[in-house]
Amino acid sequence: MRRFLAQWCGLLRAGDVFVALAGLLVCVYALLSLWRGGAPDGAVVRAGGKVVAEVDLARERFIEVPGPLGVTIIEIQPGRARVASDPGPRQYCVRQGWLTQAGAVAICAPNQVSLSLTGRAADYDSLNY
Repeated sequence: MRRFLAQWCGLLRAGDVFVALAGLLVCVYALLSLWRGGAPDGAVVRAGGKVVAEVDLARERFIEVPGPLGVTIIEIQPGRARVASDPGPRQYCVRQGWLTQAGAVAICAPNQVSLSLTGRAADYDSLNY
C-alpha cells in the first residue's frame, strides 16, 4: 500500500495540488455563500392545503392547528418556529426542530399540517429541494 501511495504522490506536480486546492476553496465558498437561506420574517401554517395562519416572527406564541388525527401545536419564537407536538405516528415534523432560515419547511403529512418560513432572501424553493 505504501509503495502505491509513493508512486501516486510521485506523479503529482505543484500545479496539480494548486488546482485541487482551488477547487476545494470554490466548493467551500459556494457552500457558505449560496446555500444558506436568509433570515425569516414570517411563518405560514397550512392545514389540508389551506392557509390557517400567517404570522410574523417578532413575538412568542403557540398556534393550535386541527387536523384529521388531532391538534398540531406550532411554537413561534423571535426569528424561529417549530412543530412542538403532533399526533402523527412517526413525529418527523417534531424531530426537525427549530426552523431558522427563510424557505425552511416542516411537514406533518399524516395530519395534513405544514409550517413554512418566509423571507425576502429564500435561496431555494423547498418543494424543489
